[in-house]
Amino acid sequence: FDEDLTKAVNLNVVAVFTLMEICKKMKNLQALVHVSTAYCNPQLKNISEEINPENGDPVGIIDLCQRMDPSILNRSEMTAKIIGNKPNTYTFTKALGESALVSEGGCLPIAIVRPSIVVAAWKEPLPGWLENLNGPTGAIAGAGKGLLRTVYCKREKIADLVPVDIPINLAIAVAWKTASQPSNAIPVYNCTSGSINPISWGQLETLTIASIRKYPMERVLRYPGGSYNEYAWVHRICQIALHSAPAYLMDTVACVMGKKQVMMILVEKMHKAQKAVEYFATNEWKWSNDNMIKLNLEITEVDKKTFNFDLSTLNWPDFIDDYVKGTRQYVFKEDLATLDEARRHSNKMFWIEKCVQILLFIIFGKLLVSMFS
Repeated sequence: FDEDLTKAVNLNVVAVFTLMEICKKMKNLQALVHVSTAYCNPQLKNISEEINPENGDPVGIIDLCQRMDPSILNRSEMTAKIIGNKPNTYTFTKALGESALVSEGGCLPIAIVRPSIVVAAWKEPLPGWLENLNGPTGAIAGAGKGLLRTVYCKREKIADLVPVDIPINLAIAVAWKTASQPSNAIPVYNCTSGSINPISWGQLETLTIASIRKYPMERVLRYPGGSYNEYAWVHRICQIALHSAPAYLMDTVACVMGKKQVMMILVEKMHKAQKAVEYFATNEWKWSNDNMIKLNLEITEVDKKTFNFDLSTLNWPDFIDDYVKGTRQYVFKEDLATLDEARRHSNKMFWIEKCVQILLFIIFGKLLVSMFS
C-alpha cells in the first residue's frame, strides 16, 4: 500500500496504458479484464459499480512523474498533497488506472473487477493456499509466532475479506460475459463480502486466535495472544511494551552471545506493515454487488461449481482454520505432521509466560509494599 508515488504510478497507471496499446494490436481480442481494487474510492462510504469521473488525470500524473525529480515527488509531504483525499499511493493510482481505461480504452472490450482485501484460497488450488505475507496474512504469521500482540482496529467494523480464488473465478466469468455480450460501457464488478457474508474485525480476532492455538506454528517465541485495540494511543503503548521492549531485550542478549541481532528489524518491519493497513481496519464501506450477483444468475450450474464466486456459503470458522494452516504450511513451509510437537512447545511457552507474569506480579507487589511501608 505504501510504495513511492513514482513506483506506484508506473505499476498501476503506466502499465495500464502499455497494456491497452498491446491490446489494440490484437485483431481477435474478445475481452480485457482489469483487476482494480474495491478501495479505489475510499473517500466515499457507499461505493457503486461505476467508475468515478473525479478520479483525476492519469496522463497529467504520468507527465508530472516524468518531469519532476522522484526524490521530491516521493517525499511524504509532497505525496500527501498530490494524492489528496486518498489514504495512500495504492488507492490513488488504482483509481487513476480506471480513469485511464475510460480515456484511452476506445473500442476495447473492457471490464473491471474490484476485489476488497484478498486473503488465502477458499477451495482452489488448495484450501488455505497463499504465497505472501500481504494484508491480514502478515498479522496471522506474526501472531502465530507469538511476535504480534496488538492490532489497531475497530472491532465492530466489517472486515471485508475475499479468498483469492473468488476474484479469479469472477474474472473468468466476467471475461465470458464481456466476450459473449459486448457493451459500449465499461462494466464494473465489486468483488466484496461485506454485504453478502459479513464478518467483523472482532469476530475475526476471536476466530484467528482460536485457530492459531489449535494449529500452532513451530518454535513460537511466545504463547500466541494479545488483542485488538480500538484506541490508537493504547495500541502505540502496547507496541512499545509488548513488541519493541522484548525485541530490544532479545537483541541485547543476542549481542552479548555474539549472535546476529534481528528482532528489532523484524518488529520495525511489522509496525510499518501494521501502519499501512490501519486505515482499512478502522473504517467501513458499503459496496453494491448487483453486477456480480446478476452474473452469478446467468451462468450455468456446471459453471457455478467450476468458477464459483458466490461467497454466501463460505463458513468463516472453517475458512480461518484453513487460512492459519495455510500460513503455517505455505508461508513458513512447516509440515502439518509437526503439529503435535508444535502444540507441546506452545503449551510449554504458555506455562513459561504464566510463571513470568506471576514473578512480575510478586516483584511489583513487593515494590508497592516497600513504597508505602
